[in-house]
Amino acid sequence: MPTDFLGLFALLATANVRFVLVGGLALVLHGLDRLTADVDLVIDFSAESARAAVQALTAAGYRPLAPVDPLALTDPEQRHEWQATHNMQVFSFWDSSNTRPTVYIMLAPEGPFEELGRAQDLADIERLRSRLED
Repeated sequence: MPTDFLGLFALLATANVRFVLVGGLALVLHGLDRLTADVDLVIDFSAESARAAVQALTAAGYRPLAPVDPLALTDPEQRHEWQATHNMQVFSFWDSSNTRPTVYIMLAPEGPFEELGRAQDLADIERLRSRLED
């Protein structure tokens, strides 16, 4: 299983992409066990940050799992259409060299970028708090 998470984070940071790590890997990095083989991200969908994310990922060899132009991810109307017509929740990028994990970008973050938190993330936070209190 590809595990070069730090290389992925460095790639996005170098491209000035605003992102938040969510899901299983976020827990693992905090010392809790949760089986995961991918990277779940919420990105800032402002035009500049979203375009930088797509360009950085594709330049590094990542490809969209869906047969679409990856820059379509930067279009809010396209994201809405994917959700409405295909019940799509994430946009997946896979690494064509198979050395890095698959990246799932959440299409509809719950709330503004600065105030993120899915139900699963909130449950994970509670697990972290419980662990710290023990």
